[in-house]
This record gives sequence, structure tokens and C-alpha cells, in this order.
Amino acid sequence: MNINMLMQQAQRMQKDMEVNLKKAKEELAQTEVHAEAGGGLVKVTMTCRHVVKRIEISPDLLQDEADMIEDLIAAAMNDAARQAEVISEEKMKAANAGTGLPPGLSGLF
Repeated sequence: MNINMLMQQAQRMQKDMEVNLKKAKEELAQTEVHAEAGGGLVKVTMTCRHVVKRIEISPDLLQDEADMIEDLIAAAMNDAARQAEVISEEKMKAANAGTGLPPGLSGLF
């Protein structure tokens, strides 16, 4: 196998990976996660690209102190971020699958 063939193969692999990664990122921007805290008193909807779409606060909670409300919002946001991260890792791993890169190396791209 000559060097030109290797370079062409590497370029094709790179283009395929770029297309797969772009598609995965677009899908993540559309994928939403839903999280809640305080038994549903605070609900958060976030995309897997960490864009918050909605925060719902139960009117019952508004009677409480601000510190408690803030803590519940933070808890719901953190839960949504963790869910988004798990989904993102799975999608990106799938996008890198089949690239022929050794395990662990595909995570660099």
C-alpha cells in the first residue's frame, strides 16, 4: 500500500467522522431532558447541548424562602445537566464508532 492511498483513506475517514459528529451535535441540540427536584415542585427542561428551554416552579413553592427555591432550582438544573451529559457521551461515542481508531483515542475528536 502506498502513501497516497493511505492519505486518501485517512481523508475519507476524517470527512466521515466530521459528518457523523456534526449530525450527532444537531441531534443533541434537538434532544431534551426533563428533570425535577423537591418531588416535582421544580421542573427543568434542557437540551443535550445545555440550553435551558423551561423552568417550572410550583406556586406552592413560592411561599417558601428564597434559599430553598434556589436550592431546588440548582438541584433540578444539575440533574438535567447530568442526564444531558450521559446522552451526549453515548451519541458522540456512536458517532465515532467505526472510525477504526483505537479505544480511547476516538474520544479526542
